[in-house]
Amino acid sequence: MTKATQNTFENTFQNNLNILPTMTYQVAMPKPTNHLFEVTLEVENWQLPILDLKMPVWTPGSYLVREYSGKVQNFSAQTSDQKYALVSYKKSKNHWQIETEDHDKITISYQVFASELTVRTNHLDITHGYFNGTALFFFIPGLEQQPIEVKIIPPNPNWIVTTSLPKIAENTFKASDFDTLVDNPFEIGTQEIYDFQVLGKPHQWVIWGKGNLNAKKLIRDTTKIIETEAKIFGGLPYENYLFLLHLSASGFGGLEHKNCCSLNYPRFAFGSKDGYNRFLQLVAHEFFHLWNVKRIRPKELETFDYEEENYTQSLWFCEGTTSYYDILIPFKARIYNSTTFLSNLSKDITKYLSTPGRKVQPLSESSFDAWVKLYRRDQNSDNSQISYYLKGELVTLLLDLLIRAKHQNKRSFDNIMLLMWEKFGQDEIGFTSTQLKEIIESVAEVDLTDFYRRYIHGIEELPFDEYLQPFGLQLKSMIENESLPYLGIKTQWENGKEIIKFVEANSPAEEAGIEAKDELLAIDGIRVTAEKLNSRLQDYQSEDIIQITLFHQEELKTYDVKLASPQPSRYEIIEIEKASQSQKRLRGGWLK
Repeated sequence: MTKATQNTFENTFQNNLNILPTMTYQVAMPKPTNHLFEVTLEVENWQLPILDLKMPVWTPGSYLVREYSGKVQNFSAQTSDQKYALVSYKKSKNHWQIETEDHDKITISYQVFASELTVRTNHLDITHGYFNGTALFFFIPGLEQQPIEVKIIPPNPNWIVTTSLPKIAENTFKASDFDTLVDNPFEIGTQEIYDFQVLGKPHQWVIWGKGNLNAKKLIRDTTKIIETEAKIFGGLPYENYLFLLHLSASGFGGLEHKNCCSLNYPRFAFGSKDGYNRFLQLVAHEFFHLWNVKRIRPKELETFDYEEENYTQSLWFCEGTTSYYDILIPFKARIYNSTTFLSNLSKDITKYLSTPGRKVQPLSESSFDAWVKLYRRDQNSDNSQISYYLKGELVTLLLDLLIRAKHQNKRSFDNIMLLMWEKFGQDEIGFTSTQLKEIIESVAEVDLTDFYRRYIHGIEELPFDEYLQPFGLQLKSMIENESLPYLGIKTQWENGKEIIKFVEANSPAEEAGIEAKDELLAIDGIRVTAEKLNSRLQDYQSEDIIQITLFHQEELKTYDVKLASPQPSRYEIIEIEKASQSQKRLRGGWLK
C-alpha cells in the first residue's frame, strides 16, 4: 500500500474520532495433538462498515508464494461482547471481509493447522509450538504501520514463550507494526535456552529437540562468527539477538530475521566434522543476512507486498554473496583452515559445473524467476536452471579475487559490503541493481560492464582459472573412474521400482529417447538396479552401443544407446607448480 493510500485511510478514522483502531492477537493451543493454533483478533475503535482482513501469501526471505491462507479454518466474526455474530465472507484466496454493522469492537476467531516443521511454516505438537507471523496473522490493509499486541496462551504452565519481540506483560508482546510482527517467530515449549554475551550485547541459543550438539562448543564458535561478521560492518546493529534451532529427523534450512534467525538441522549430524562445519556455515549465512537482506535490501524489496511476488534481479547478491561468506566466515574466524575453505569452494564449483542449466539460465534471470523455478523443481530443473545461491556465490568469489589481485589484498569484497551497509543498510534505503554495480566498480576500480554482460546477464562459462591464476591456484577436473563411460541418467529405487529421476540434456540417454520417470529394467537383456548401474556400465567402453530396456508409460521399450567418454566427477582447487613469489604473496594474503 502506498504512503498516500495509508494517509487517506488514517484520515478516515481521524476525522471521526481522531483515533486509529487497535489490534490485539491471542494465540492459544489448548490441544496440541490436533496441530491447531486457535487465534483470536480483537479490533477496537473500528469506524467503517466493512473490515478487510488479508493473510500474506509468502514470507520475506523465502521467495515462493506458499498460500498460507490454505491452512485457515473455522473463521468467524462477532461483536466483542459475543452477543452478535457478524456476516463474513471470502473475497479471494487470502482476503476476508466482515460487515461490522456499526460495531466498533469486533472479535475475529480462526484456527490454523500447523504440522509442517520448516523455518517458514508453523508446527504444533505435544512437544512444542512454533509459528511464523506471515503464516498465522492477518493484516488490515491500510493499518500495517499500527502497533500490534500478541498474547500467547500455552497449553501447559511448564511451556515458556521465546521471541525477539519486546515483552510488555506475562506472555504478552508488542510489535511496532505488521512488518515487525511477522519478522519475529515464536517458539513455545520446554526448549533449552543458553545465554551468552558477545561485544557487550546479549545473545541466546534456543534449542528444541534432542541430538548430539555440544552447546558449549557451539557458543564458542558462534561467538567467533558474530565477532568476525561484526568486524566487516563495524559493529552489531541490534540490542539483542536470538538463534532459534529445531533439531529434527532430517530437515535442513534457515530463515533470517532482523534480530533473530530460525534454523532446522538433523539432530545427529553434529558428530562428524563435515556435519558440524556445515551447520556453522548455516549459522554464518543466516547471521550475515541481518545485514545483507534484512537491512541492505534491493529497491524491489524495500517495502514488502505480502500479497504477490516481489521480483528483483539482485537475489544473486542477497543470497549468493551471502553463500560465499558462509564459507568464508568460519575460515576468517579460524574455525577451520584454508584447506577446508578451498575444499568447500571446490565442492560448490563441482556442483555448479555438474548442472547443465548453467548453460541455459542467466544469473539475473535465475534471481527474477525464483518464484516460479528455484522452489518449484521438476525433472528438467537441472537442465534448465541454475541456483542464484550457487552461481551468485561463485560470481562473488571471482569478484573478490579480481579486487584482491588488483589491489594486492588491500581491498576485498568486504569493502563492498561495508559501503553497501553505510550507503543503504544503516538507513534501510533500497538499492537498485545499477547502484550495486556502481559500488562494486568503485571498490574494484574496474568497469564491470563486460563482466555483467557475460556472467550475470549472460551464460558464458565462469573463467575460474583466469581469476585463480594470480593467486597461484588452478581448477583441476578429475575423473574418478576412467573405466566408467557416460550415459547421463540418475536413478532411484522407488516403491519397488528402479525409476529414472533425471536425464541430462544432450546425453547419450536423451539422444536415444530415454525420459525421466521411465522405469529402468535391463541392460543388454539382463536386469539392472540403480545400485549396480555403474558397475554394469564399467563392462563397456565409450562408443559402445548398448540396449537399455525400460517401461515408458507402462509400455515396454528397448533403446539402442551409444555410450560417450567418461565425464569429470569432481573439480578441485589446487596450487600451481612453481608459483611465482607474487602469486604466493597474493595467495597468502587471501588465505592467511
